[in-house]
Amino acid sequence: MDYKILGIHHITAIAGDAKRNYDFYTRVLGLRMVKKTVNFDDPETYHFYFGDEVGTPGTILTFFPWGNRVHQGRRGTQQVTEIGYAVPEGSLEFWRQRLDANNVIYNNVAEKFGEQYLSFIDPDGLKLELTVPKKADTRTPWETDEVKAEHATRGFHHITITTSKMDATARILTDVFGYRLLEQEVNRYRFIIDTVAHASLVDIVEVPGEAAGLVAGGSVHHVAFRVKDEASLMHFREKVIAQGLNITEKIDRNYFYSLYFREPGGVLFEIATDNPGFATDETVAELGSGLKLPPQYEGYRRRIENVLPRLD
Repeated sequence: MDYKILGIHHITAIAGDAKRNYDFYTRVLGLRMVKKTVNFDDPETYHFYFGDEVGTPGTILTFFPWGNRVHQGRRGTQQVTEIGYAVPEGSLEFWRQRLDANNVIYNNVAEKFGEQYLSFIDPDGLKLELTVPKKADTRTPWETDEVKAEHATRGFHHITITTSKMDATARILTDVFGYRLLEQEVNRYRFIIDTVAHASLVDIVEVPGEAAGLVAGGSVHHVAFRVKDEASLMHFREKVIAQGLNITEKIDRNYFYSLYFREPGGVLFEIATDNPGFATDETVAELGSGLKLPPQYEGYRRRIENVLPRLD
């Protein structure tokens, strides 16, 4: 059996105010709320999933909005420090104007690896980039009244890991996951996996001597890499164990199955399956419209609904 990593599955970050997070990603960025559920370990906190129409792996950005319980994070080493989305050619001026109109902090358009990008931070300080890929991204976007297909994000383009020493992290990408080094600019190394056309890039920025970041509000909690199914998942579990790393048992996340381990550079990695997907407890048309609870919390629904902040 040919087991493969299929690029990025999803990325999970930490936010503060739930309504502010919801409004920014659905209205300003124009993503779809694919699933509204709760944190498995803290059911009085939402777990939001934003993505395309059906929550295709490679488009899914998720958040734990912990409200006023969260401290501000700090970018540094041992972290995923940037999330890159692919956007169409000619769309960056639309996005610059849109960010400006919504009082979003952004930088001027710049270029790396021959691709133009626009970087900005969300209301919690999470750094994102809108990148025009060298080869047009053909994924079908989610459209809203304000963000139409000619401008809309297509899903992930890349992530950036910042580390003080890249060798051990790079070996996990290449020797375990099957990535290869594509190109280098100064201290930024771009790795690609050839099993998928999109959401296939991981950048590593090596900054010896820089302080470790703080994973808190406005930070990436973990990045999940995609596999087809549970057989593939368990194959990669054995490969991680063979590297002498600790990894969890298989965990049922209702919409996918997961394993978690911390790579040698300190970033929390997840491996997640395509199956069963998000249209298991809602139809595609209904995705994100209702509060979906893990079975163990269904008996506490009324209490949980009374505690969770309103989004309307």
